[in-house]
Formats: sequence, C-alpha cells, structure tokens
Amino acid sequence: MAKEYSGSPKPHQLESKRKRLTWVLGVSGLCILFYVLGAWQTTTTPINQSEVYTTRVSCNINAPQAGDGELNPSSLSSSAALDFESHHQIEINSTVSLHEFPPCDMSYSDYTPCQDPVRSRKFDREMAKYRERHCPKSEELLRCLIPAPPKYKTPFKWPQSRDYAWYDNIPHKELSIEKAGQNWIQVEGHRFRFPGGGTTFPNGADAYIDNINELIPLTGGNIRTAVDTGCGVASWGAYLLKRDILTMSFAPRDTHEAQVQFALERGVPAMIGVISSKRLPYPARAFDMAHCSRCLIPWYMYDGLYLLEVDRVLRPGGYWILSGPPIHWKKYWRGWERTKEDLKQEQDTIEDIAKRLCWKKLIEKNDLAIWQKPINHIDCNKSKVVYKTPQICGPDNPDTAWYKDMEACITPLPEVSSSDEVAGGALEKWPERAFSVPPRISSGSLSGITAEKLREDNELWKDRMTYYKKIDGLFHKGRYRNVMDMNAYLGGFAAAMSKYPVWVMNVVPFHSNPDTLGAIYERGLIGTYQDWCEAFSTYPRTYDLIHASGVFSIYQDRCDITNILLEIDRILRPEGTVIFRDTVEMLLKIRSITEGMRWKSQIMDHESGPFNPEKILFAAKTYWTGASK
Repeated sequence: MAKEYSGSPKPHQLESKRKRLTWVLGVSGLCILFYVLGAWQTTTTPINQSEVYTTRVSCNINAPQAGDGELNPSSLSSSAALDFESHHQIEINSTVSLHEFPPCDMSYSDYTPCQDPVRSRKFDREMAKYRERHCPKSEELLRCLIPAPPKYKTPFKWPQSRDYAWYDNIPHKELSIEKAGQNWIQVEGHRFRFPGGGTTFPNGADAYIDNINELIPLTGGNIRTAVDTGCGVASWGAYLLKRDILTMSFAPRDTHEAQVQFALERGVPAMIGVISSKRLPYPARAFDMAHCSRCLIPWYMYDGLYLLEVDRVLRPGGYWILSGPPIHWKKYWRGWERTKEDLKQEQDTIEDIAKRLCWKKLIEKNDLAIWQKPINHIDCNKSKVVYKTPQICGPDNPDTAWYKDMEACITPLPEVSSSDEVAGGALEKWPERAFSVPPRISSGSLSGITAEKLREDNELWKDRMTYYKKIDGLFHKGRYRNVMDMNAYLGGFAAAMSKYPVWVMNVVPFHSNPDTLGAIYERGLIGTYQDWCEAFSTYPRTYDLIHASGVFSIYQDRCDITNILLEIDRILRPEGTVIFRDTVEMLLKIRSITEGMRWKSQIMDHESGPFNPEKILFAAKTYWTGASK
C-alpha cells in the first residue's frame, strides 16, 4: 500500500519558483537601471546650446598605413578600437562647412611668433631686451598653416641625426660660412654635418667634455640635468647625452641664423631663449650643472644680475663651468682683440661676484674654470657680515619665472638644521632618481601631492603606455625623437618614455596650482613654464610627438583653442603625431578644427573602457610642403 502524505508538495514548488522569478527579474531590472544611468552620465551635453546636432558622428577613417603620416585604425586590436556610434549618441550639424586653413606665404616658413626679428626691432636694445619674448596680439595672429620647405625630408633617425641634418629642411648656410674654422657645421652635398666643434672646443665637444670630466665627475649619476646658456648648435648638450646627462640648451634668435633650429633638427633638446631682464622660464634649484662656452653673456655687468639668475636655477652643490673670455686671458688676449687690463678686470669682477654668491672656485685649468654652489646657506648667511651685497631675497616664490623680472639678490635656499645637510633635500642618483619620491613631494611643499599620489601616477602611466603601444607604429624605434608633454603634471609621461630613444620637453602651464615643474626636475627630467595662449619658444617643425592631456579644457575659457591648435601645427613636424586626452565634446571640437588643418584623426576609448568620460584622440599631421618660388 502506498505511503500517504499529509499534504501535496506542488503548492510549495510553485511558491519557490515565484520567488526565484521575482529575484531574477529584480536583479535584471537593477542591472538595466544602472546601465542606463551609466550611459546617461557618460554622454556629454554641449556647452554651447546653439550647437544643434542633426547627424551622427562617424569615426571610421580610411587611412593609409602608419608611417605615411596618418593613423591606421585597422591596426588597433578589437579591444582597443572604439565603436563611437554605439556608445555615444552625439550628433553634429553637417550643414556647417569646416573652415579650411590656407598655407601661409613661404616667407613664414621659419616663423617664430614671440621671437620675430621684425617685431623685436621695436624694443629696447639695453640688456638685449629686444631678444626676449614679445608675442603678437590676438588680432596679429596668423590664421594660416606654416609651410615646410619645398623639398622637406623626414629627418635622420637618432643617433645618426646627432651628426647629420638635411640641408633642404633648414636651408641656411650662414653658420657654415661664419664659423667655418670652428667646426660648428659643414655642408656635404644635400646634408649638413655637425663635427661637434665649438668656438672654444675646435677639437670637438667630446674631447672638451672629457676635459671637464677630469675636473668634476660627469659619470655615476650625480649630475643629470644641465643648462647651456648661449648654446650655439648645442653640441655640448648633444655629446653629454651618451653620459646620461640631459641638457636644456638655449640661445637667442640672432644673427647666427637657426642655431636652435639646427639643434632640434638633430634631435637635441633646445629652445629659443636669452638671459636678459626676465627670469629664465625654469624653477629654482632645477639644474645640477650650468655651462657657458664663450656664450657672450656679460656676467660682470649689472651688479652680477646674470650670475644671480644662474644661482637661482642651480641646485645646491651644483657646478658652474665657464670657458672662453676672460678665462686664460694671458694666452688668448691678442686673438680676442682686447687689452690685458680689460680682460683681467672682467675676470676679477666675476671672481668677486662668485664670492658674494658664496660659490667656491674648485679649479681653473687651461681653458676651463669651475665654481660650485654651496649645499646650503648656513655659512653664506654668516659671510654677509663681510660681503654686504647682494642681500638674500625676500619671501617671494623663487619658482615664479613667467615674465618675472630678475632681482639683484640671492635666492634663498630652504632652511637646514646642520651645515652638512643639502638644502631642499638630497637626490637619488640617476636612473633611480626618475621614479624615487622628489624632495619637494616628500617634504610636503606641494599641496595635496603625496608619495602615494606619485606612485599612483607612475602606475597610471604604465597602463597608458601599454594602451598607446597598441597603436601600430606609435613607438617603433626611431619614429619619434623630440617629444613634448603640454601639461606634464608630475612628469609621469616623460618618466615612462625614458626607456625609449626620445627626450621629453615637460611643459607646466604657468598658472598651475600646485606648481610641479620643480618636482619634475628633481626626477631628472627637463621642462619649462608656458602660457598656451601664446606661442612656444621654438622654431616650426621641431617636435615629432606631442601629448596634450586636458590642455583644451583648461584653456577653453582663456583664449581661442583654434590658435592653440595652429601653434601645435606650427611646431609639429610633417607626419608627426598628437595625442589629445579630454572630454568627448572637446575632442569633437578639436577634430572639426584639425580636419581643416589637413590632419587625420581617430577618437578612441579611454584605456579603462568606454564608460570613462575622458576619451583619446590620436591625430596625425599629413605631409605637405610649400611651393617652390
């Protein structure tokens, strides 16, 4: 007989099924709700409500293979490519025609807006003020594209470029004639050759640097950053690179045509600049070494003002090297066409200024003299009883250097507790220095930036570099040499690039808060302050790769972003690349402008995925040249 049950199981099974169904539907509903909210949050709304979008944006570009100066979207992995339409329902008005920017006249091929020789004639010649930055007003800005010379060629790859450049890229023979006997530059057929010579080192920069190395140690990682004032074609900086010393070389745009342009064409760090009445655009305590080889700077004039500026940018314990007049004047005075008395007085004045700066003269041997800045100001403050001037500067920020007048006072060093302590903190040796915590961060002097934030930034750049390398050819050996980061923050991009055969100009907008350029130098990197509403102090066609993270969101309310893009086009080499990181709306604006500048581009997802509101625009400047006359 079958066993009897007191109740049927069916009602319990139905109840269980209903509960499971309710749970599944509830979870599914929540998933859909959060997906819709996430998609809504990452869809941007135009700031300018008058921009009515009527057709959908397409990012599919039929571009040639990488290496032809345009991006190749097909080279992206399936995980990296962005299906822009499916993620972002933003439409753009197709009835508005894109503005096409015409080429400028060929006379502007080497145009440097803020160091224009024609404009400079209007300014005071005292202290060479006319060679400082004098930028055009907004109504004077060119709204055309700076043309490359008619026969422009892709520059030689590094390291060959250190010694060679195409004549057609910089068709200026003036230096090869004017400095013919000093081995600066020679013309060999269709190319220039740079033997590494200089006015005071006709046997070559390499031999000259070896002479310096016998007097102070250039190897071992203690000296990493240097500044070369009045650099010529920057041979000193070029040959220091193989010793892992990174030099900021600068020279004015003067009668020695295209000095800085030659340096950059060769892949050597350089910019247009002059010691005059304004501070150099670098922070205090930036360089481990400063150098002048017959740089024609009157160090003995203006109460030592120029040496005071070198002292400001020189790190505690840093070296100043001087060769050329008046050093070794007893041997060379006839060739310099000056009297013994004149040269002796000049050197005596320099020696006196150095003493008042508390510098120690280490050695004078043959054509070289070397001084060393103290590691702190404990003894210097005591010596002021003897040397009444110059006084220590007031509490003004010593890093302020954008259109800031020089001051006839000693820039104070951070206080220390003992005479053997390095003011501001000691640095690690290179290459450990690149990823160690800079003293400005460890001391807490940069508000809101901690060692943990630096570590996070380094990790962030590891991920970004991995993502960037998915773009075909982006970091092929030799494709890029001169690189710029327009908004460098802590220098993470440059540090991540240090394993490649490139150098990076780290630019910190002058109004940044906190000001991070000093920390970038403490990492063993170089850079400068800049206002991107103005032109950069360089020649056209000097950078291969430019990184612009958040720059246009920063400047959109300060000045016309079209002018910033035209400036990027000016300083970017034909077939060069720009990486923009910004909001979708801003990137669409940038893309619409650059299409009228003969660029090709593609918008891609953020490395973290499609729901990050920040996107990436990879853009390439196409190859074109001016017409022959």
